[in-house]
Amino acid sequence: MNNHKYLLWCIIVLTIFSILFILPSRIHIQFKTPKIPFYNKKIEVNKNFIGFDPNILLRPFNLQREFYFRKGLDLEGGTSLTLKAEMKDVEQSQREIALDAAKLVIERRVNFLGVAEPIVQTAKGNNDYRIIVELPGITDVDKAISLVGTTAKLEFRELKKEASLSSLLKYEDTLNIGLTGADLKDAQASFDNQSSNPVVLFSIISNSQEKFYNQTEKLVGKRMAICLDNLCFSAPTVQQGIRGSGQISGGFTTEQAKQLASQLNAGALPVPLKIIQQSTLGATLGDASLKKSLFAGFISFIIIIIFMILLYGKMGATASVALVLYAIFVLTLFKLIPITLTLAGIAGFVLSIGMAVDANILIFERMKEELRRGKSNDAALELGFSRAWSSIKDSNIASIITSIILFQFGTGIVRGFAVTLLIGVTVSMFSAITVTRTFLRMIYRK
Repeated sequence: MNNHKYLLWCIIVLTIFSILFILPSRIHIQFKTPKIPFYNKKIEVNKNFIGFDPNILLRPFNLQREFYFRKGLDLEGGTSLTLKAEMKDVEQSQREIALDAAKLVIERRVNFLGVAEPIVQTAKGNNDYRIIVELPGITDVDKAISLVGTTAKLEFRELKKEASLSSLLKYEDTLNIGLTGADLKDAQASFDNQSSNPVVLFSIISNSQEKFYNQTEKLVGKRMAICLDNLCFSAPTVQQGIRGSGQISGGFTTEQAKQLASQLNAGALPVPLKIIQQSTLGATLGDASLKKSLFAGFISFIIIIIFMILLYGKMGATASVALVLYAIFVLTLFKLIPITLTLAGIAGFVLSIGMAVDANILIFERMKEELRRGKSNDAALELGFSRAWSSIKDSNIASIITSIILFQFGTGIVRGFAVTLLIGVTVSMFSAITVTRTFLRMIYRK
């Protein structure tokens, strides 16, 4: 009770920051005056207003990032490709590894070319292995096909003498020694028998073992670069000539070892990809869908506010103000994290708005019960919040668990829905318990 004034000021500061954050950093306004009699020219005045720049917060850390609301394929437009992996020449036990390796290669390519928020996911069933690629902002189907359609190129290369070991390893600083991914049989993450540290084990096909040994024998004590699609991602030191199998160590974490093994498999197990479905969504259709979704969200928001005020009066008006702040806080997180917004994600946000007032309704009903028992306003307020907390906690935890399960096992638009719902439910607990209670304490204080 003694800290409610400090909480109020914290909420005010957080609200001001959030409003500045979600507004565009530059606003362009154009004024047009009507035609003046006997004066044929129309007067136009253009104004540019520079608002809050979020990068101010990152400057002390020497970081800079572009903050904006990211839109998914269904809102921004782009290309969707479904590719089938031809597994007839791949052993049954290696097919899932090969599919994950092909997926990793495609992710590296689209990220390297700067495609904003691409979605690359796999689908398996009845010996049918597919990769689904969604590329927002790319409406040229031929460009998308050329981006993902070629086989991975894995190479083992020698570092030039003048190459700096401390700088970022570049493909131009390496020399071809004739060792490629075609010489590898497979690779897998494992643990060293002596140190128990994560390592990567790889084996070489029989036809290439002599060649691999001769080349690596020349590089003993030197670093050998491992490059995929002309991008070098590792440069271990060769300890001895490698013939039938080898081990790569370098202080890896378990996740790093798994990723390196996948990158090696991407070149060792090239999988031909065949496009079986392609579709293009124009930005105009996405913009129309976005406007309709936002309009539906606005209507639902207004209806909830009217309902709360008619049913609970002053308390409902207070909860409505908290609901407005809730929406501002959630949009700030969407921009800050950032979250890629899709139509399903917006639906999750709209749903969370309705769920955000659920906690307020539970609290207000408990407050009514305490007031009917003769409690004072401030006592009914505290009792209402404390006795409704267990129900609020259990219901929100159930929603959070459901969102996590949807995100973990869902794909595409289902995951977008789960993410926005998860953020919305989490912020709604803060809105109902902290924001609404602080406002009501200021109203009903003694």
